[in-house]
Amino acid sequence: MWAGVLTVITVSGSVGYMLIEHWNWFDALYMTVITISTTGFKEVHPMSRWGEAFTMMLSLSGVFLIFGTVGLVAEAVMTDARSGRREARKMAKDVASLRDHVIVCGYGRVGTHVIRELDRDGKDLVVVDVRSDSLRRALDDGHLIVPGDGTSDEVLKKAGVERASVLITCIDSDAENVYVTLTARSLNPKLFIVGRAGNKEVAAKLMHAGADRAVSPYTMAGRRMVELALRPGVVEFIDAALSRGQLEFTMEELEVVANLAGRTVGELRARGIFTMAIQDSPGHYEPTPPDDRVLLLGENLLVSGSSEIIHGLES
Repeated sequence: MWAGVLTVITVSGSVGYMLIEHWNWFDALYMTVITISTTGFKEVHPMSRWGEAFTMMLSLSGVFLIFGTVGLVAEAVMTDARSGRREARKMAKDVASLRDHVIVCGYGRVGTHVIRELDRDGKDLVVVDVRSDSLRRALDDGHLIVPGDGTSDEVLKKAGVERASVLITCIDSDAENVYVTLTARSLNPKLFIVGRAGNKEVAAKLMHAGADRAVSPYTMAGRRMVELALRPGVVEFIDAALSRGQLEFTMEELEVVANLAGRTVGELRARGIFTMAIQDSPGHYEPTPPDDRVLLLGENLLVSGSSEIIHGLES
């Protein structure tokens, strides 16, 4: 619209000078441009009274055009700022830049603790929730958000599910956790999915829907309470070892990639890394493998040792 108005005024001014003062087209165009832009250069030729009157009208048109444009731009900026569209575009851009991140569906009691642990590990993450109060809390806590229902293909795509490495669904509803799992699995077959389950039956449904792990907070809480009562030292030590920065000693899960494949457990031990178990398939572990055990590409190692050495090996 602005470009159209500017074009109409420029053409009309040029034609006006050509008709009133009988100037050539370039002189008429030049005079029109310096007039509506309020530049204020000297006239290209002496003008008649009619030409001077026409120039005054053209100058006023230029002033109205400039101030009208400034007003429209200012109004658009203010409207954009008030509506939150600018923040939403920036949020969408930040989410689109993520790779191998974690998507957490649900920012309730369980989701809050999940994200706190992910933050401690320095993971990039996106919160997906349909409730405005949960999204506001997530924003206040400094997290990227995607408003909407996690069972929707469109919402999960906005959260970058096709580029993510992990999805954790911890919504209060078991049925929604199952649907989120089904949707996410269909969009990204390689995604590692952890689902919250209220009981064993729901856990089985989550696994059937495509979850890699199903966790019941109530079962886990009961098991942890018993472990703390019977083996408090072991539990506290493992917690400290799994929390980055609390001990110089740590435990990690490492994938055997190209630079590790073909090496032996003994070679890792010589570097100060103890291999507690090797996972060659989901749910199957080879505990305390011998030193001559050769590491195969794609296996997962459960290792312990110095934080500095293991983190160096990870990188």
